[in-house]
Amino acid sequence: MFKIGLIINPLAGLGGSVALKGSDGLAEQARALGAEPRALQRSALALAELAELKDHLMIYTVAGDMGETVCHALGLPFVVCYQPASPSTAEDTHRAVPLLLEQGIDLLLFAGGDGTARDICAEVPERLCVLGIPAGVKIHSGVYGVTPAGTGRLLARLVRGEPVSLVEADVMDIDEAAFREGRVRARRYGEMRIPGELNYVQAVKVAGKESAELVLTDIADDIIERMEDDSYYIMGSGTTVAAVMERLGLENTLLGVDLVYQKRLIASDLDARGLYERIKDKKCKLVITLIGGQGHIFGRGNQQLSPQVIRAVGRDNIWLLATKSKLNSLHGRPLRVDTNDPMLDRELGGLIRVITGYHDEVLVRVANPEYEAQ
Repeated sequence: MFKIGLIINPLAGLGGSVALKGSDGLAEQARALGAEPRALQRSALALAELAELKDHLMIYTVAGDMGETVCHALGLPFVVCYQPASPSTAEDTHRAVPLLLEQGIDLLLFAGGDGTARDICAEVPERLCVLGIPAGVKIHSGVYGVTPAGTGRLLARLVRGEPVSLVEADVMDIDEAAFREGRVRARRYGEMRIPGELNYVQAVKVAGKESAELVLTDIADDIIERMEDDSYYIMGSGTTVAAVMERLGLENTLLGVDLVYQKRLIASDLDARGLYERIKDKKCKLVITLIGGQGHIFGRGNQQLSPQVIRAVGRDNIWLLATKSKLNSLHGRPLRVDTNDPMLDRELGGLIRVITGYHDEVLVRVANPEYEAQ
């Protein structure tokens, strides 16, 4: 089940049609001039792309026009998590975001303009993926889809389990008062992670086709650049992880688990108990790949990575490596986990970042066994 957080700024874009060059603080003036809200209409265009996938998702949202109204009109499953003021304000966005995060959402979808993007950016953690439905007067930020329908189609790909690229996008805004006087003063307020179209930018020899040798080198170089001297690195089995070890100039247990510290091999072919004893209470990362064709991350050929070990590492410290070709070979099927611990399997479900090249990541869904048959 794909969990979407949804926040709509119902006042976004209100001032555009009446030449106010923005809506911040001018909602009443815009209405007096005959402006009609358009955020709900544009949100509906985006969410309509999910109609055929409604059995595979749940939307956690805000009451009234901040989300509930559109979900109800489209017949999409939703849960209201926050009751805003009437009329709603930016403060309601700030208060709603933490409540949506408590639901374990995979992605936060929001509709608005640059002001709304700033409000969202101030509240979301770095790890969370977001995506904006363009509905404001000012759209200088890079966190929005090109069109509402395009935003919906991209989100539908994620819900279907198709891999998409992970992109860092700037949150920008301008001084509206200065803009009304003909002066543009843009400022960067931060960045957020958004899904983008899957593309093959690196590690290619001919257009659009990965070279296995080059892409593995790219992945290895990215991992080595990330390594820190105060962390231990559990190196899982498989040829993708083996490419990292080869790049480090270290011996590798192809079908086993090794331990690296300060880019030196300190233990080889560890069993579950020995591995846990070495990494418990230490800063640690787990470097693993998935089984091609199956998509299993845990439970197939790497039982040394026991539930105890995985919990000691933590989900946010798992570095999953794979080529885009290997991900595409799953044909939209989600990744799988089978740790022999049902609670841990549920905790590992949801979107996960996969390192697919040098400074290149994609988002892929891990099946939640609570909702999906293994």
